[in-house]
Amino acid sequence: MALPAAAPAQAAGRPARRTGLQDLTHPVTPSFPAFEPGEEPSRRTVTSIPDDGYYMQEWSILEHFGTHVDAPAHFTAGGRTSTELALAELISPAVVVDIARRAAREPDTTVTVADLVAYERRYDRIPRDAAVLMHSGWAAKAGDVDAYRGADAQGGLHFPGFSVEACEWLLTKRRIRCLGVDTLSIDPGNSTGFETHLALTGADRYGVENVAHLDRVPPYGATLTVGLIPYQDGSGGQARVFANW
Repeated sequence: MALPAAAPAQAAGRPARRTGLQDLTHPVTPSFPAFEPGEEPSRRTVTSIPDDGYYMQEWSILEHFGTHVDAPAHFTAGGRTSTELALAELISPAVVVDIARRAAREPDTTVTVADLVAYERRYDRIPRDAAVLMHSGWAAKAGDVDAYRGADAQGGLHFPGFSVEACEWLLTKRRIRCLGVDTLSIDPGNSTGFETHLALTGADRYGVENVAHLDRVPPYGATLTVGLIPYQDGSGGQARVFANW
């Protein structure tokens, strides 16, 4: 009787992987933290089954609330809008860069080029057209608006993001497709110039913000799918985001 083929050896530094499917989307609720107070959505019940035979709500919501996409048009004049992003661009190999331990001590920290180099040394080269995702642990704070925004007494925000140097390195050296974060912005909260947004959208790439459950996704080997709502002329929009591996 033939013996079963041996399982392929794991590459150095790579843990064994199991298959999985993980929703990375925060439910859209009026209580989810907004970037600025007053930007929260509102909703009302329009029809009900007892009164009308069917149930329906009406929402008033900004494109950039909850788990959502920043299309190139969000920060770059003439950039592509939500409807102009191709389906193939919304499905990408996922890379999860974990800075959660540092972020717990330093809310203003960023993903740096050194973090990316360390990631590649431990796992593998970041592939072309990847979605590079920052896991900072911030999603666990989403139930507390003040903690998630990290606002100080002067109204300044404090939460992690990508440094512009890391963004530019990923764009030029690895030709990535998008950046994703588990915070309110791909720029750190204390940014005043949104340099990372400008670099990313200026390169005709998109961002995904307020991503959930990145602690449940392996650092390499997953595929990210971004189910972007195609708002007409959208600067972005809400998305159902999930990973499978």
